[in-house]
Amino acid sequence: MAQFGKASSKRGKPTYAYAIIGVALILFLFGIVGWFFLNLRKTGDYVKENIQVHVYMNPNAPKKKIDSLQNYIKAIPYAKEVQYVTKDMAIAKWNAANDTTWKQFLDQNPLPESIDFYIKSDYVQKDSLDLLSLDLLTRFPGLINEFQFPTETISQVSKFVKTAAYIFLFVAILLTILVVFSIDNTIRLAMYSNRFLIKTMQMVGATRWFIAKPINIRAIINGLIAAIIANIAVWFTIMLIESFAPSFKVLHDNTSLFLLFLVIIILGISITLISTHRSVIKYLRMKLDDLY
Repeated sequence: MAQFGKASSKRGKPTYAYAIIGVALILFLFGIVGWFFLNLRKTGDYVKENIQVHVYMNPNAPKKKIDSLQNYIKAIPYAKEVQYVTKDMAIAKWNAANDTTWKQFLDQNPLPESIDFYIKSDYVQKDSLDLLSLDLLTRFPGLINEFQFPTETISQVSKFVKTAAYIFLFVAILLTILVVFSIDNTIRLAMYSNRFLIKTMQMVGATRWFIAKPINIRAIINGLIAAIIANIAVWFTIMLIESFAPSFKVLHDNTSLFLLFLVIIILGISITLISTHRSVIKYLRMKLDDLY
């Protein structure tokens, strides 16, 4: 009887390795999709925070009032990188990005002075910017000629992020369900090869807890190993993506990655443990003849 149990245990060991690899692959897929989902909002925020707002001055606006306006905008909590752009700076930017044929038709610099700045992503909404425009025009009458921001771009970015978020959320929920079922089936197949060992221990008088405890501990270890393998694979994949697409480095956030890796570990351990324990109880309740 002991030899039979020992033989069964040996046959079960390779299955653990296959189960760990199988669970790690499933968790790896979950981690990659999770990484894209986490970066979706950050991508939208990054695009929004690179949309520049322009406050154009009226001709011959007093420098003192312009300084007051600039200081007021700098004091706004959600405004950042506030810059006063003189006529010379404006024309220099234009010449750097466009041709200089305007000099053939115009004797003077046609570009106005402006205060350019960026807005934090949470406030890059048409309604918020309209309120800011009204506030500035009210506080500084006769100074501002135009408050300009790309309304269509802001609307399109917000719409894209919202639509993509719903799509990724649906994919994430669907993938989570598939992960749970896939890991459960993988563990059940791994435990199938140990069904006779479990039943033999029960037949010689071992209690349910005595049988389940070491198997459950092993399940926790296997789930942890699979999760660590998955996390390492996700990390190297992210590094590889960032090396080929450096723009992704802007979205790199170690805090989000840490939370993602933690979720993978919890998911790997909990599902592996629950599936293993359910399989053990199932085989303990079955009759010996039903195991064949």
